[in-house]
Amino acid sequence: MLRLLATLLILPTFLSAQDVEVDVELFLAVDVSRSMSPAELEIQRRGYAEALTSPQVMEAIENGLLGRIAITYVEWAGEYSQRVVVPWTLLATRQEAQAIAHRITARFDAGLRRTSISGALLYAAEDFDGNGFQGLRRVIDVSGDGPNNQGRPVERARDAALAEGFIINGLPLMTQDQLSEIWGIPDLDIYYRHCVIGGPGAFVIPVLAWDQFADAVKRKLVLEIAGLPARIYPAQLAQEQPYDCLIGEKMWEQNRAYFDIP
Repeated sequence: MLRLLATLLILPTFLSAQDVEVDVELFLAVDVSRSMSPAELEIQRRGYAEALTSPQVMEAIENGLLGRIAITYVEWAGEYSQRVVVPWTLLATRQEAQAIAHRITARFDAGLRRTSISGALLYAAEDFDGNGFQGLRRVIDVSGDGPNNQGRPVERARDAALAEGFIINGLPLMTQDQLSEIWGIPDLDIYYRHCVIGGPGAFVIPVLAWDQFADAVKRKLVLEIAGLPARIYPAQLAQEQPYDCLIGEKMWEQNRAYFDIP
């Protein structure tokens, strides 16, 4: 009887430790570096909230093999600057989508310093461990308005994540303003294609104007959740020309006076 009682006491612990199976584990890595204005930071959060609660995204979730996904929303900037807005959460119903959207838009925080895509990728890859979910696919979704300029070279971080079986997609923000002239590069979509994304079916969806943001996020989420081919800069295409993936680090050295502005 004592052995039976001990087994019954331990059993709930084992059961609660089992991962929930989902169609995809989706890590949303959202850039909040200081090159983005407070208004743009708000547009990002509202855009994700709008997309997550859209009929198109909910239909993609409902039509999945299991009909549920796991999602986390994390803002990033410098190498060790990651801010969890929504921790790993199950998303299967419209009510859950509304709750996640409310959490994203409950407050609007200030931006953080520097741009470390590599730091975001390394953080994301580690964050999947012990998240309570087991996905048929594991996707890291990176948005950003400039190249990597801090931390490990982005190619090394990307390759490490790909070796772990992750898929990395990109949402380069190519809007134009005074800050983008200092912090950005004109071919950020090509940079993402060559230096950031990877894995089966990986893709890039550029955002050229802020009024396109919510629709771009919606399209991206549908593709990621449904696992459909994007036909936008597939990662498996051969590189036509070599690309300097250290361009952000070189810009940092050339423009230290701008970067050091408090």
